Amino acid sequence: MYVKCDGMEDAKNLFDEMGRRDLCSWNVLVSGYARLGLLQEARKLFDEMPDRDNFTWTAMVSGYGKCGSIEEARHIFDRMVDRDVVTWTTMIGRYFEDGRRDEGLHLFKDLIKSGTRPNEFTFAGVLNACSDVTAEQLGRQVHGYITRVGSTPSSFAASALVHMYSKCGSMVNAERVFKGMLQPDLVSWTSLIAGYAQNGKPNEALHYFELLLNSGKVHPDHITFVGVLSACAHAGLVDKGLQYFYSIKDKHGLTYTTDHYACIIDLLARCGRFEEAKRIISGMPIKPDKFLWASLLGGCRIHKNVELAEKAAEALFEIEPENPATYVTMANIYATAGKWAEVAKIRTIMDDRGVVKKPGKSWIEVKRKTHVFLVGDKSHPKSKQIHEFLGELSRRMKEEGFVPDTNSVLHDVEEEQKEQNLSYHSEKLAIAYGVISTAAGTPIKVFKNLRTCVDCHTAIKFISKIVDRKIVVRDSARFHCFENGSCSCRDYW
Repeated sequence: MYVKCDGMEDAKNLFDEMGRRDLCSWNVLVSGYARLGLLQEARKLFDEMPDRDNFTWTAMVSGYGKCGSIEEARHIFDRMVDRDVVTWTTMIGRYFEDGRRDEGLHLFKDLIKSGTRPNEFTFAGVLNACSDVTAEQLGRQVHGYITRVGSTPSSFAASALVHMYSKCGSMVNAERVFKGMLQPDLVSWTSLIAGYAQNGKPNEALHYFELLLNSGKVHPDHITFVGVLSACAHAGLVDKGLQYFYSIKDKHGLTYTTDHYACIIDLLARCGRFEEAKRIISGMPIKPDKFLWASLLGGCRIHKNVELAEKAAEALFEIEPENPATYVTMANIYATAGKWAEVAKIRTIMDDRGVVKKPGKSWIEVKRKTHVFLVGDKSHPKSKQIHEFLGELSRRMKEEGFVPDTNSVLHDVEEEQKEQNLSYHSEKLAIAYGVISTAAGTPIKVFKNLRTCVDCHTAIKFISKIVDRKIVVRDSARFHCFENGSCSCRDYW
């Protein structure tokens, strides 16, 4: 009772007065200290214990992990002679929570080799980690293991599977898992809706949202509506989006969040309906956040609205002056307008403030190995073949009518040099490697840490037609599925 109420001093005094202490008393006190982060006290008692069962060991692993002492937690874990699934899951989970996903995934593989059978919490933790790093191949292996051992995924693990496949852009598998669930929970519904929205399939996203509403068993929450509004934004469904937006409060009795406002501003700004966007912003009962201003700035970039872009950028500079994305977007807007003096000012401000543009990075998995590329990268073992192939592609693309979009190259240099700068963006290098390293007809899937530029987006449409491949690119905003010269986003992103 004292431990549950955080009365550790009273609990310890009572413990010290006990003539005989059973294992339960030791466990309760040690786990109490560990839970509160009082690790010195917990360790002292742990070392004094005449006997220890798995509960106490796990409590120590969890306690050290929660306090960021991962190495000490692992030391305790490695000392254990008999580890149960709870202990394994706790240690794996602590790695994930500390951002050390590779070590967590490696330990999960050790768990499989040990013969200990994972439980639904283990699976869910690993699958969520796969989602974060878009490690679809490993996620598939986990799914296969669940099936192979004859385990039917619980709602908890199945939801994680739907989420993982959606985040990795494998909507066929996400939908298959979803349809296999007896009673999909809200997390599964929301993951599927958001997945379709991000994969350029707004009609499917809205279809499943209507099914959710008609099910009568699950009710949407504010996160579900973020997926719905995002689907409308990426498809340019302004009236439909506004209808859903106003229903959040009027029909479903939910309170608007900053995410809802950011989505509706994104929708309006993408369509160039800036007056409506400004009207909604001025009527907000909460302060606009960075995501809203970034959405407005993105719309200004599309429609070349320099004046409003400057106002959005000013708000962003105040909120997060260290974020290079605002400076780069604003510089691109000025460059498109031919205002090179303003571009130079942006660069000077970046230098003065020590802001460095985040380098573009793309990666592709071929034969279970991940290959990473930076812009202009020549470090790959097949760099010569990659660049030669891109040169040949460039020639064929121009024959097909491709014209490089040099507006967003931030240097006031000659057109020919601008074209060369664009030719070796990281996603083009990754795609080229994928094409030359796989059999004809094999789909290509590339991930990028930044938003893909207009030139690369147009170029990849041409590439998909020339090489007759389905090319999927996951940038920082969404999935783009290129096939036979067109993109799933319909050039609206």
